[in-house]
Amino acid sequence: MKRPREWTALFCAICLALPCVAAKPKKYDFKPVRPGGIPDAPASVPRAEPADIPVGPVSKIAPTTRAAAVMVIDARTGEIFYEKNADAARPAASTQKLLTAMIVAERGFLDRPVTVLPVDTMAEPVKLNIKAGDTYQRIDLLRALLVKSSNDVARCLARDAAGSVEEFADLMNEKARSLGATNSNFLNPNGLPMPGQYSTARDLSIIAKAAYANPTIRSIVCLPQLVFRYANGRTRVLTNTNKVLKKLPYCNGMKTGYTEAAGHCLIASGARPGRDIIVVVLGDSKTGVWQDASALLSWGLWM
Repeated sequence: MKRPREWTALFCAICLALPCVAAKPKKYDFKPVRPGGIPDAPASVPRAEPADIPVGPVSKIAPTTRAAAVMVIDARTGEIFYEKNADAARPAASTQKLLTAMIVAERGFLDRPVTVLPVDTMAEPVKLNIKAGDTYQRIDLLRALLVKSSNDVARCLARDAAGSVEEFADLMNEKARSLGATNSNFLNPNGLPMPGQYSTARDLSIIAKAAYANPTIRSIVCLPQLVFRYANGRTRVLTNTNKVLKKLPYCNGMKTGYTEAAGHCLIASGARPGRDIIVVVLGDSKTGVWQDASALLSWGLWM
């Protein structure tokens, strides 16, 4: 008579266990939590503003510009697409810092320390305000040179590379001539006005083509901004002086320049599948330099 009770107890135990077996484990969504004030990596990189990409055929005639001298070339082959007063001798302003940067980059050892000397700081008006006695890596100074166009940084790198600004100028002229840029005379690494210092749009396009082929320079001139850390630990965000870099998504460099004698100058590069273009614009107006360079870059890429 005890067996029916045992079967009853077993049946009750099975009934009680069934809900536990059938129930699905509850899912929990765990979301990563970042410390406050630290942006996600993709959002922290400024992106170029949208720009209209030409649709349909583009005129074979180059856009009209107000610049004093212009060159448009293929960045890989050197083929000339358009020129205007390309051999007129003119001040190059800070566009010649591309040549300064190329010499420093090609010498290598960019992780080596550079100690700032008092003579390096004697440069106006655009300065990073590095102090005598401070020590930086060459690569950090090179980035600041190409992004922010700091004149004191140019002097520091030149003196470090050649012993003096004057000896570095000799290296600049030697390098320029070796590339085929034979109608220029460089006297300092930063492009500040000096009697007897000049270049041409053609020569600068040749120099820019060589700089474009240098991976170190290419990796820097495309940066919309960077954070520079001073020797005392203070940081400063440096915004690229090249406004076309922000305006056109296909612009990938290169270097701005301005002095009263030179006017507003810009070497701009851009790329699309199958084509790379370099534009040199010298002696333009403050607003015209961005408009002319943008128009020429778009034309060169899609003509």
